[in-house]
Amino acid sequence: MDMLKPFRRLRNLKDSIAYLTSVIIAVYIGLAIAVVGVNVSNLPNFLKFMNFDNPDTARTLLATLIAGMISLVVFSFSMVMSVLTQAGSNFSNKLVFGLMTEKRHQHVLGHYLGTILYILILLLVPVGGDTPDTWRSLAVYLGAGMVINSLVLFVFFIHATSQSVQINAITQGLLRSTQSSLRKLKKRGENSCYVNKCCDVNQKPCYYVYSRDSGYIQNAEIENLAELSRNKNMAIKLNFSFGDFVVKDFPIISVFSTVPPCADTQDKILSALQYVEGESTKDHYVNGLTQLMEVAIKSLSPGINDPGTARLCIHQITELMSQRLTLTPCNMVIDKKGRCLVSWNVEKLDSLFFRVFNPILHYGGDDLSICLSLIKAFKTLSNFANEEDKSIIQRHAERVIKVLADNCQDPLEVHFVEARLNEGIHCLSIPSELPSN
Repeated sequence: MDMLKPFRRLRNLKDSIAYLTSVIIAVYIGLAIAVVGVNVSNLPNFLKFMNFDNPDTARTLLATLIAGMISLVVFSFSMVMSVLTQAGSNFSNKLVFGLMTEKRHQHVLGHYLGTILYILILLLVPVGGDTPDTWRSLAVYLGAGMVINSLVLFVFFIHATSQSVQINAITQGLLRSTQSSLRKLKKRGENSCYVNKCCDVNQKPCYYVYSRDSGYIQNAEIENLAELSRNKNMAIKLNFSFGDFVVKDFPIISVFSTVPPCADTQDKILSALQYVEGESTKDHYVNGLTQLMEVAIKSLSPGINDPGTARLCIHQITELMSQRLTLTPCNMVIDKKGRCLVSWNVEKLDSLFFRVFNPILHYGGDDLSICLSLIKAFKTLSNFANEEDKSIIQRHAERVIKVLADNCQDPLEVHFVEARLNEGIHCLSIPSELPSN
């Protein structure tokens, strides 16, 4: 039996849409139980004017409120799902889950369902006596106030939802979350224990630790793994790249040690891995770049045909890649003696460039504006690159220029493109004229 599954499920629950919603609902239920379970009779006399003269009046009001709330919930989220489905078809289906798990949406859903349950509990618990006392009358008015609060949230909810599916908001959200991941990466590199160098072949025997579950591993508690390696006098190598999907019973970790790791050590190693449903941009910056790329190529499909959105995504990718060029991701944790404690795979820059820019060129190569935007992006990035990275950017720029030369045959097109080939400040070797075929 996998002892780690309860902890993983608890971690996944905290990141799901149900967590914050359940907390808010619990507050409403606790308030409802306190209202019906506690009898307060020493309230001020000036509140007695709020008493209901007839118990049927209070019950009718509560029944009307709960019916209205149920209709509001159905209308709100049917409309939201329609909007998100349209956004998924236009941009990327990966964005739909991210939009639904936003905290403001969880707040609204929690207040909606909490109000319904609060009113339902008031209806289920009968009123003692012929008429509701002041305490229960105030509880009914509180329920009406909750409904009014839900109506206010409904207005903000509709506004926020309509704004969140606009392409500017989507790309800005991906940009901010990916920048946050890059800042974490940069902060980690400031620690002297984190380095970037080739992994030396360890002469100790190698033992494998097999995965006990399948899913996306977006991150790991590197500090805990390093401390474990230090205490056990061993070295840990992660046989996957962060963001990869791993299957069950796969040898995802190599342990270099003189003795095989015991079951407790294997449990501690596996518990440090962080499984996430889907692709998290906050934990792994590559996911943010690939999602922007996917939005770009989706907008270039014949059914949508929106090159303006693709150019916007290229601009955001350029911003993120410029920040990536200014740092060197670490791939190893060492101790004070320089001994490797934990190592993992880091995607090389040439692979990252090909993964991000090649699909955009493939699907948008026939569009002149897309090719010119890619050339401009490469010229911008060349100002942040070292000599080795410049050669990578140079090759990608030459490929785009070849595509332009193949597609631009009209003299007017050729003149338009050649006038823009060397515009701006850059460090690339770009010809002033398109090469002849």
